[in-house]
Amino acid sequence: MSDTPETHSKFIGYILWIFGFTGSHRFYFGKPISGTIWLFTGGLFLIGWIIDVFLIPGMARNADRRFVAGSLDYSLAWIFLTFLGPLGIHRFYLGKWGTGIVYLLTAGLLGIGVIYDFWTLNSQVSALNQSKARA
Repeated sequence: MSDTPETHSKFIGYILWIFGFTGSHRFYFGKPISGTIWLFTGGLFLIGWIIDVFLIPGMARNADRRFVAGSLDYSLAWIFLTFLGPLGIHRFYLGKWGTGIVYLLTAGLLGIGVIYDFWTLNSQVSALNQSKARA
C-alpha cells in the first residue's frame, strides 16, 4: 500500500471513461493535452478510448502523487464540472461565488470558461487544498 492519499478515484475515472470519447477521464486525471486530443478525435478514433480502460489505474496513481489532498474533493468537483459545468456549480463548490454566478448567467462564458476549467480544475482544487492546509 502507498502512503499517498487518494485524490482521484478509479471508480469515478471509469464512470468518466464511459464518456471517454470526450476526454473527460483524461482531464480528470490531469492530462489536459491528451484530453483535448480525445475530445476532438472521439477518443483517438475510439482506439485510445478502449486502451484507456487498462490505463486508468496508473493514471489514478499518478494523479494521487501530483495533486494535494484536502477538504475539497476532486471527484465531486469533476462530477459538477463534467455534468453541470455551464451552470458553474463546480465554481460554487470551490467557493468562487463571483465566477459561479457569471457562469450561471452566461452558460459558462459560452463554454469557453468550461473548457478553461477542464484544463485547470485539478490545479485549482490542489491550490485551494494547499492554502487551507496552511491556514
